[in-house]
Amino acid sequence: MARNAYKRQPLSEEQQAELQETVEEKADATRSFFQSLFSSARFSSLAFVGYIPFIAFVGLLAIIYIANRHYAERTVRQIDQLGREVKEMNWDYKSLSADLMKMTTQSEIAKRVDSMGLKERTAPPKKIVVLKTKK
Repeated sequence: MARNAYKRQPLSEEQQAELQETVEEKADATRSFFQSLFSSARFSSLAFVGYIPFIAFVGLLAIIYIANRHYAERTVRQIDQLGREVKEMNWDYKSLSADLMKMTTQSEIAKRVDSMGLKERTAPPKKIVVLKTKK
């Protein structure tokens, strides 16, 4: 396995000076960037007036975002409530369907019509045959 020979060699004074200059240039560039970013010219009242349309646009987007969030939450609540109503109606349907099935059984119908004086037929029905006569 080869070893890294570059790290073993110390840097020459010229290389160190070049690296130091490069680091100082980058530090100066960074310093000048932050100075220009936070300069008083950027935050003057004239510059602020120029930013008003952007600030208004961002405010409008914030209001739209908040309104959309409220609308979504309201919709979720309505969906949840409607789901509960559907479940409740389904339970009512099953209960009423079971009651109807019980009430339409032959024995239940016989009990209810017995109070009216009707009796359940025990003999099978008779077939009526009509003979056609030739004229």
